[in-house]
Amino acid sequence: MDGFPLKITEAVCLGTSLAISGICYYLYRKSRTTVDKLDDAPQLTVNRQLKHILKVTPGACLQYAVIEGTVQPVGEPLTSSYQKEIAGVLKKFMLREHRLVWNSLSHTWTDSERVVHQRVNVVPFMLVGPDDTSVRVLYPLQASGAHMEITHEKFHQVNYSLSDIVGQYLSGEKLKGQLETEEMLKVGATVTGVGELILDTDGTLCLRPPSNCSQYFLSIMDFDTLRANQASAAVWWKALAIGFALAGTAVLLWVGRRYYYHLKLRWEREQERMEFERLQAEAPRARSAITGLTDSTEDHIENACVICLSQPRNCILLDCGHVCCCYNCYQGLPRQQCPICRQSINRVVPLYHA
Repeated sequence: MDGFPLKITEAVCLGTSLAISGICYYLYRKSRTTVDKLDDAPQLTVNRQLKHILKVTPGACLQYAVIEGTVQPVGEPLTSSYQKEIAGVLKKFMLREHRLVWNSLSHTWTDSERVVHQRVNVVPFMLVGPDDTSVRVLYPLQASGAHMEITHEKFHQVNYSLSDIVGQYLSGEKLKGQLETEEMLKVGATVTGVGELILDTDGTLCLRPPSNCSQYFLSIMDFDTLRANQASAAVWWKALAIGFALAGTAVLLWVGRRYYYHLKLRWEREQERMEFERLQAEAPRARSAITGLTDSTEDHIENACVICLSQPRNCILLDCGHVCCCYNCYQGLPRQQCPICRQSINRVVPLYHA
């Protein structure tokens, strides 16, 4: 693409769309793989038969299995800091600061959020089946899925003085307030666990993150809802990947169209140059014989090209009919417009001097 100018905006749009499309496709493949593994994972009931199943399994381990049970703490449970009657095994407290920030481009105030403080507490717990068979849950903080419920949420709004309001408009930031939330995995909640199921040497059943890098799940939703959410996420990532790929393709087609017209213009210029040279070759060559005069310095200066001022005017610009430049300067014009009247140039013919 020699001599073809690729605009920065086109290069940025093309690169960005293809990069985002690649990221979305990677996330789609990851989500799709998770859905396929969920479909292949055996759904087991937490009962006395579970130990017998693992005993006959090589290594006493199922790399990816689905179980469902009721949450029970191994020792003392955690208590909610705001509702003392609520007990749980996981507790997460988060304090977020909300601000309004002035956007000079859109001339609007946009909401901004920042985590000021976060605290997570966990106690050992297990999932208990209908016949009191239990499965110990290991590393619950590494699990994905919605496994905690909001037990407290409160927004502390800030009261402003006049000086605060003036300072906010000068700085471009307004503090709205702070939102404190507490989430807990409650004792007695029914949880779906998806991970690596093992039988420990002491006979304890354990659920832990899969060693084959599959996704580890703990969710208060049932398995069908969990699987449907993962499938929906895969569909969205696929749609985004296709959308950004189409956007990149559209940019590529636009650049290709411009390049085609660039080549077409070069070809037309070359054809015009060849036609101009042919007409010049067929022109009378005996100007001095007809007039009996030779070009003088005064005549040369009088008919000099208005652009380079060094070559004689040797072409007529049509349709305006101006004779103002040489053919070399005409070819160097950035736009196909007459230097005198700015009218579009449709054709160029040689000028004959007699």
